[in-house]
Amino acid sequence: LKVKVVRSSPPSSQFKATFQESYQVYKRYQMVIHKDPPDKPTINQVRLVPVSFEDPQFKSSFNQSATLFAKYQMAIHKDTPSECGENEFTRFLCDSPLEAENAPNGPECGYGSFHQQYWLDGKIIAVGVIDILPYCVSSVYLYYDPDYSFLSLGVYSALR
Repeated sequence: LKVKVVRSSPPSSQFKATFQESYQVYKRYQMVIHKDPPDKPTINQVRLVPVSFEDPQFKSSFNQSATLFAKYQMAIHKDTPSECGENEFTRFLCDSPLEAENAPNGPECGYGSFHQQYWLDGKIIAVGVIDILPYCVSSVYLYYDPDYSFLSLGVYSALR
């Protein structure tokens, strides 16, 4: 048995050279020990979208996101269809008092309200509504497709 300590941040050349192999060991471990499904979302399937009707990604995913919100609310919280329509969705999770700001020393995405979309097979399966502020990230709400509850997307989102 040979053990190596490899710098991960900032990534060393050894880390980069062994990343895929390490990731495969991690994925196998998660599947065997924690019973994660092989198609559990990965970082490449998470999209951070500013909450703005001016943003093309937000606009193009709005209907799918609002439909998922209604499905979640009716299945998990037993809301009626009239309690989780597009107007309610917009009022609750799209209208924000925060103004978008791109500070020179801030994160690349800027500060403001975002929808962190989790995509699988070309469709949104969960959305974490978050506010990114100068000294914290605030989780506002998370909704997910109840058909994918076995993925524990709330836990995954909180850890992420």
